[in-house]
Amino acid sequence: MTWKTIRLELARTAEYPNGSSAHAYVFRVPLDEDGIIDQKALRKAEKRPEVRRFWRGEPEQKGVVIATGKSWAFSYEVGDDDDETIFRLKDHPLKPGEYLTITETDGSELPFKVVSCEE
Repeated sequence: MTWKTIRLELARTAEYPNGSSAHAYVFRVPLDEDGIIDQKALRKAEKRPEVRRFWRGEPEQKGVVIATGKSWAFSYEVGDDDDETIFRLKDHPLKPGEYLTITETDGSELPFKVVSCEE
């Protein structure tokens, strides 16, 4: 298990046909040798892993990575009103070139590409 810093950038959408590096998330989590979140290590962590959200035209947001039953989410305040669920993160590898879907707080689902995964 190794703690890695992951950068996700918005992948191709109708509004951004080439994706957008100005719409991104950066977070740090423990990964196993397959690039899957090491759930035991994450639960044992002294502090919750932090996430930073960068969105063109909006101030940077800081939050934490949390378990939400079957999945994981980015959360910025206490309560689940602002949680952004990450589809299949529980069993999906976090390796450059992989894609994830994040459900925004307004319910929209956006694709993100893992652009970096570094120690």
